[in-house]
Amino acid sequence: MMGVAADFSEDGDTLRFTGDLSLAQLGDLPQRLRERGGEVRRLDLSGIDRIDTIGAWVVHRFAREHDATIEGLDDERARLLQHVEGADQPVAMRPQYLSPFTRVLGEIGTATVTAGNTLLGLLGFLGATVIALGSVIRHPRRFRFNATVQHFEVVGVSALGIIGLMSFLIGIVIAQQGAVQLRQFGAEVLTVNLIGRITLRELGVLMTAIMVAGRSGSAFAAQIGTMKLTEEIDAMRTIGVSPMEALVLPRTTAAIVLMPLLGFYSSLVAIIGGGLLCWINLGIPPVTYVGRIREVVPITDLYVGLVKAPVFGAIIAMAGCFQGMQVEGDAEQVGKRTTAAVVQAIFLVIVLDAFFAVFFTSVGWN
Repeated sequence: MMGVAADFSEDGDTLRFTGDLSLAQLGDLPQRLRERGGEVRRLDLSGIDRIDTIGAWVVHRFAREHDATIEGLDDERARLLQHVEGADQPVAMRPQYLSPFTRVLGEIGTATVTAGNTLLGLLGFLGATVIALGSVIRHPRRFRFNATVQHFEVVGVSALGIIGLMSFLIGIVIAQQGAVQLRQFGAEVLTVNLIGRITLRELGVLMTAIMVAGRSGSAFAAQIGTMKLTEEIDAMRTIGVSPMEALVLPRTTAAIVLMPLLGFYSSLVAIIGGGLLCWINLGIPPVTYVGRIREVVPITDLYVGLVKAPVFGAIIAMAGCFQGMQVEGDAEQVGKRTTAAVVQAIFLVIVLDAFFAVFFTSVGWN
């Protein structure tokens, strides 16, 4: 195979390449090109036998440095040179130092944009869920009853133990702390009011929602994310099965239906825990405790909890399913999206709880 030689034409402004412009045959050509002087207007490559990416890069760099034109290439070699020229783009280097204020401001801006995009995506996902629900209502046979019942067990029955234990201990803590503070005013009996109202109205449903978000919301995100990563969801679309109807709707239905039941169960167990401590610590018999609960806790407190519960369930399920649908790339995304689902669900639950508190107070349910 011929080596590489560089010759000048008689007028001195044309550099003619011959031979094999490939990595194996370049030799010291790049160094000789850097060391040569004089002006070059044209590069003639009509005499070369072969050129690869490295050879094209050497020629392109020399032509760029001397503002020379390249001639004598056929179509295939011209396309190779065009690809090399297209890849030769300036790279914007990140500044080596940014002031703390600039970094913090940039992080705040990035977080704000991410939060806005996530909120828009979640609203769009809510719309897709409503459309899927409407489609199932029009065609009831497409409702996946078995999958929904299975998620009833996962969301509700399997969670009874941990939610009951958590609620029982919360009831004891509320009773103990309330009694300590109210004793300063000689009003220990009002501990019963505190336990009854705060558990039925707020903490029972709220703590249940947080527990379900950490337990079931994360499971939804991980399950759907893994299916997205293994292309099972794409396969479902290929065979004509809607992922919204097959995956999202059963999980959302289970969470909406079971959250009021779990919230009521949590409130009841918390009241039992608070009553046990009142019996032991304050000497209030169970009969008196129950009678006092019935006197001081209005039925509207129960209604408030039951109204909030299905909304919290819908938010938790949709946050988990939405983040699961966003998984793409690699397995690391499953963990990130699962964490994001839990954080997003808990945040939205607390925000909505604040709105509900203001709303119910404004309508007189206080």
